[in-house]
Amino acid sequence: MIFRIILLVFFPVVSCAQQMIWIDGGSYTPLYGNARQQQVVKGFFIDESPVTNAAFLDFVLNEPTWQKSKVKRIFADKNYLRSWLTDTTFASSIAQMPVTDISWFAAKAYCECQGKRLLTIDEWEFVAMANETLQDARKDSLTNVKLLDQMQSHRTHLRPIKQNAPNIYGVYDLHGLVWEWTYDFNAIMISGENRNNNDQALFCGAGALSATDLMDYVAFMRYAFRASLNANFTIGSLGFRCAK
Repeated sequence: MIFRIILLVFFPVVSCAQQMIWIDGGSYTPLYGNARQQQVVKGFFIDESPVTNAAFLDFVLNEPTWQKSKVKRIFADKNYLRSWLTDTTFASSIAQMPVTDISWFAAKAYCECQGKRLLTIDEWEFVAMANETLQDARKDSLTNVKLLDQMQSHRTHLRPIKQNAPNIYGVYDLHGLVWEWTYDFNAIMISGENRNNNDQALFCGAGALSATDLMDYVAFMRYAFRASLNANFTIGSLGFRCAK
């Protein structure tokens, strides 16, 4: 009995250590951008890999209002943490897999509890441009083929983190594992009130007309996926990581 108690106490502490990588920042042209109006990204720290189930367990043990039976539906829908067995237990096989079925509210709360925050879209896209050898690999045909192949893979969220090589910065799993929440995930959403504004080219199929790279299919999918989300949605292929 004593041995089991020690495991419960120390398991979250050991498992949730998360190294952060410094990104110098710079400027880039986002998918919906203009080559003459590049987006400036200031330097920031980013988690080396997505947040795991083990790390999120440590969070809910300390913040019980975010446990699956206690969270308010306004902050997370009914599928919140559905792969967990109880409020504080899950199969040991998923401990080092990305935590999914997490709402934006829950992801934001986790990051803030660590003294961190969610990445912005621009920060995420800036780091995700890189492959193992290039800071901007978007024009590299082999990289694009690899990313397209990864998108067609099934149940990638059931793989442990850090099984693939990191990118040139040392950041793991921005591609090929899970989608990831960003702080401003709905920043390009189009409402009925602004369809006639300068952003009208982003509405429906016309979105491609304002894209800087019509062949960047993976980026189109990311922007479309983000635009489909609400903050309380929980999805089995959607996780997150933190920035600072």
